[in-house]
Amino acid sequence: MGLADKVQEVFHEPGCAKNLGKSEKERKKGCSKQLTPGAAAGGCAFDGAKIVLQPITDVAHLVHGPIACEGNSWDNRGAKSSGPLLYRTGFTTDLHETDVIFGGEKRLYQAIKETIAKYNPEAVFVYQTCVPAMTGDDLEAVCKAAAQKFGKPIIPVNSPGFVGSKNLGNKLAGEALLDYVIGTQEPEFTTPYDINLIGEYNLAGELWQVKPLFDELGIRILACISGDARYREIASSHRAKAAMLVCSKAMINVARKMQERYGIPFFEGSFYGISDTSFALREIARLLIERGAPEELKTRTEALIAREEARAWARIERFRPYLSGKKALLVTGGVKSWSVVSALQEAGMIVVGTSVKKSTAEDKERIKQLMGEDAHMFEDLKPKEIYRMLVDAKADILLSGGRSQFVALKAKVPWLDINQERHHAYAGYEGMVELVKEIAKAISSPIWSQVRRPAPWEIGSG
Repeated sequence: MGLADKVQEVFHEPGCAKNLGKSEKERKKGCSKQLTPGAAAGGCAFDGAKIVLQPITDVAHLVHGPIACEGNSWDNRGAKSSGPLLYRTGFTTDLHETDVIFGGEKRLYQAIKETIAKYNPEAVFVYQTCVPAMTGDDLEAVCKAAAQKFGKPIIPVNSPGFVGSKNLGNKLAGEALLDYVIGTQEPEFTTPYDINLIGEYNLAGELWQVKPLFDELGIRILACISGDARYREIASSHRAKAAMLVCSKAMINVARKMQERYGIPFFEGSFYGISDTSFALREIARLLIERGAPEELKTRTEALIAREEARAWARIERFRPYLSGKKALLVTGGVKSWSVVSALQEAGMIVVGTSVKKSTAEDKERIKQLMGEDAHMFEDLKPKEIYRMLVDAKADILLSGGRSQFVALKAKVPWLDINQERHHAYAGYEGMVELVKEIAKAISSPIWSQVRRPAPWEIGSG
């Protein structure tokens, strides 16, 4: 299947409620407005594919394109590894002007050969970028020839930046896994408690905050797609009994097709917040029991939830005086637009508004359920609008990505990073305690009362 056909297939994703609500004409336009030259930084399809696949730790991620593509996409998320660190090494064909004229296929083949000879990875993922896609390099043919020659899986990831948005790139990465990886190997053994986590990237080590819960219940994460993942785990993930689509619809195509091909039921959930974590554990237990796990798994799950909830609330209680009634403005996207709202409300805070730029229709409905029909939701907040909201709503803190932190500083309001670049993990019961602690630290810092005072030379100047 060619790239254009693959993109159209992704645009017609039947598992996406937003897509189903569109007319045929709207679906042909794709999932988002067209990118404009110079405006794709941090948001093109190549970047989205790299975000999804780079957390696979024991493979080489080879970018076929100019060196800037690899330089700008390397380590763009704080995905952690419990073992191999090969994923943190940057590989690129570093195309130059002569490669544009004569083609870069030989250069790509040689790069694959050198990578395998020097690092012996479990597999090589090769990413197509704009330049070789426009000059006509046949990525699939080179990868197929290299795989036959070197006896290694060489996975073509055909997602040049110009085809669309980061979200589209997420899905194209998922298609590469479905076409070339998932189902190609068998696990050493299987159990009635095997699950997949789809769309979990182990940002700041968040997977490790929930894995001990599964370990205690005897539930095995057969594959995490793709946080702290190994190639073999994903290749054999088709033998799981159930799956959880974590947080985002970015990989709905993977969850749906694995359900159709291998009969693996899935649900969408979140590990942000106490109630959402409990719901996720209950749903996983329910699906496993339906697939043949013993009924007593439900009893053990409820016992674990009761213990962990009580422990988390007891630890959170000492932070309530700092947070109760405080106002927060949330500028993020996707599932965090509702899952973090839920977490903040559990801590006693008031959410004065949340952005929904990358949110689905289901995400927005969840926000309305949490905040009421009059919930303040914003499609795309510009910096001056964020500033005005912080000042007008008298927000006590801004939770967002790094690009908005200077708006908060200008408004003299505390800021906390909750996007992918963050260094603190906020998943599960432990993560909720950590989130509350970090918000309390930010709000109660004495620096804010000092920066809001008039400067000495302003006092009495009137």
